[in-house]
Amino acid sequence: MTKHTLPNATETGHIHVGKGLNEGALGVVGSTMIGLASTAPLYSLAATLGYVILAVGAQAPLVFIVACIPMVFAAFAYQELNREIPDCGTTFVWGTKAFGPIAGWIGGWAVAVASIMVLANVGEITGQYFWLLLGNEEFASNRAIVIGTSVIFMAIMTFISTIGVQLGERLQMVLVGIQIVAMVLFGVLALMNADGAAHAGSVAFDWNWFNPAELTSWGGFMQAVLLALFIYWGWDTCLALNEETKNPRTTPGRAALSSIVILIVLYVGVSVAVMMFAGFGDSGFGLTNAENLDDVFTVLGGALFGPWGWFLILGVLLSAASSTQTTILPTARGTLSMAVYRALPAKFAELHPKFKTPWFSTTVMGIAAIVYYVGMSLLSEDMLADSLTSMGLAVALYYAITSFACVWYFRGTLRNSARNLWFRGIFPVLGGLMLGYAFVQSAIDMWARDYGETVLLGIGGAFVIGVGAILIGFVFMGLWWLRPNSRPFFRGESLNRDTEVLVPDE
Repeated sequence: MTKHTLPNATETGHIHVGKGLNEGALGVVGSTMIGLASTAPLYSLAATLGYVILAVGAQAPLVFIVACIPMVFAAFAYQELNREIPDCGTTFVWGTKAFGPIAGWIGGWAVAVASIMVLANVGEITGQYFWLLLGNEEFASNRAIVIGTSVIFMAIMTFISTIGVQLGERLQMVLVGIQIVAMVLFGVLALMNADGAAHAGSVAFDWNWFNPAELTSWGGFMQAVLLALFIYWGWDTCLALNEETKNPRTTPGRAALSSIVILIVLYVGVSVAVMMFAGFGDSGFGLTNAENLDDVFTVLGGALFGPWGWFLILGVLLSAASSTQTTILPTARGTLSMAVYRALPAKFAELHPKFKTPWFSTTVMGIAAIVYYVGMSLLSEDMLADSLTSMGLAVALYYAITSFACVWYFRGTLRNSARNLWFRGIFPVLGGLMLGYAFVQSAIDMWARDYGETVLLGIGGAFVIGVGAILIGFVFMGLWWLRPNSRPFFRGESLNRDTEVLVPDE
């Protein structure tokens, strides 16, 4: 395949090949590390495990396995689409090619919404745990200091993202390495001490923890699965960096699937070990103790690590910090792609002349996340918490769009082979249906006044924030549609099913 060109979206009249990103900067290992970092595995499991156990009891490991199924199916869709269309716009480009400009634009918007919401949360964790690591609990509980520290960290990570993915890759090797070591060590220590001598509430391993027949409530099960979906989110970051990998058609897909497999092993293994050590009591180290729910690991860290408890705090800090940086990367590349195809103002397509990164898109994403975080924090900590909960709506939406886009785009090839039928048809459609159901069920649940921490407009605040953020996308899309520069996109001229891939083949 030859290199294809498109009029440069900088409105200068120049022509350039592809999008000008730094090609060949990442390999499979680096892409996998970035995919893992985006999920913030240590923090995600620490903040979710207690709530999952509250919903389904001892069947938490089963939930983590079930929740990964739609993610794996969606990953197959990503892999197949990436082989055919390795564009950093991912959902935006694939949705547009399959269903037209409106579906594609909203898919791209959902990616940005989810990223900004999660950036606010991991930024908060980074700021708080920085002071906990230094042993200053007074500063860690001071809202003004935590907000200020978090903003500094977010600004630093935005700058690192601007410098280039190679520096980010090396940084993530270190950050992900430390948090995985902390996570595995935590699980090993929990398993070694799960004999009742270290903690009276310890329980013996039971294969029934993986038995679906032991589930007693469909509502509780769905609530737990929706919670667990959040801890897998982020693996698709390596797909958004496809144009900067050494083999853009195969490396990102392999990295995405590798990330999911590693996460399944970590989440199931560590959760089983922690359950055996801490038990399910509602006092002390018990996993249903209300005081432990927001961060199970740090509470147990002192008992398991002793004087080395700071290492676990460091792991949580680095988990959130690494996720901050890797969450900015795909969002900036998504808006870059949207600008190249005239779905956003041309400024978003500008690249840094030295680092070959979308400096403007990266800066805007960093600033948007900071403004959102500070605004939500000043309004209410509870609203910040509900915004994280509602983020799942945007995630389920754009994963579902991608899954269905795969089926529809490749519909003419599904009968060509058994492989095509399963990997381009059956698996993606099942993933899309599961994620679509997760979106609808989540929205219904969030409507209830007692779902989250806040009530807005007489209904659940999580619903207002989550659905409202998606609907705002239609407003911005409409405003852009009014601009003359947008006409090539909305008329299907700058991007359609037949538009050539704007990246060079290896």
